[in-house]
Amino acid sequence: MTEIKSERSGAVRIADEVLAVIAGTAALEADGVEGLAGHGRKQRAKGVTVAVSGQSVALGVALTVKAGKKLQEVSREVQQRVKGGIETMTGLAVTNVNVHVVA
Repeated sequence: MTEIKSERSGAVRIADEVLAVIAGTAALEADGVEGLAGHGRKQRAKGVTVAVSGQSVALGVALTVKAGKKLQEVSREVQQRVKGGIETMTGLAVTNVNVHVVA
């Protein structure tokens, strides 16, 4: 569980599973993403790994890409969306987002 310190009202704790759902949801919004790690679009945390260190997080996203889409472009958009989603919703710094395209 990740703890985010707040000056006014104490601390907020965020489960790693919640971070995975945020990342999975953001990844699925990218144009060209078919699903996450063979689990389709319903299970938004499957295929996402989370590694928290202090106030920063590193993520891995395993996904499938729709036929005819450029892998580099889809991967770049996934990275941007996941980073933006995590940082906006949690205030944690995202150190990296590794995208793994699976068959």
